Amino acid sequence: MTRNGNVYIISGPCGVGKSTITKGLAGKLEKTVLVEGDLISAMFVGEEQPSWEDKLAMVWQNLSSMTKNFLLNGYDVVLDYVVEDELDWFCRELQMTGLDITVHYYVLRAEPEVLVERITKRGDIEMIPRSLELLHQLENKKENAPHLYDTSNKEPNTIIEEIASNKAHYYP
Repeated sequence: MTRNGNVYIISGPCGVGKSTITKGLAGKLEKTVLVEGDLISAMFVGEEQPSWEDKLAMVWQNLSSMTKNFLLNGYDVVLDYVVEDELDWFCRELQMTGLDITVHYYVLRAEPEVLVERITKRGDIEMIPRSLELLHQLENKKENAPHLYDTSNKEPNTIIEEIASNKAHYYP
């Protein structure tokens, strides 16, 4: 038996509003869980840490496992994490559930000066170079072009409402 399941993948650089948007979106949808990749990444504690590549692979494997588990139990999923090259792999993983799943993919972006202002306001100025690098990287991936969503001059509630009601940002 299959059921329509929805996965909202919200990507983008630091300071673009991913956490605010995903929390608001998950709260607005009916039977949904919020999965935050940064929380899984933060589970690595202790002196000995895996390489960045190994850590990233383990985080994505856990994101996949958790998302599939929630979908199989009747929940939709809002995923908050930066997607660089993992999207095709992740979608193939979801297909293994046998469920009819719709992936809604959004790459949030903002003008560089808006990102710098937001990051400075929250006191994470050491994140500015990485955020601007990610912005450039994500905006210039041709497969992201139809999924870019500018948050520069929009209020979070407007963004949340548009994502919740927009059925055009399907992946692929």
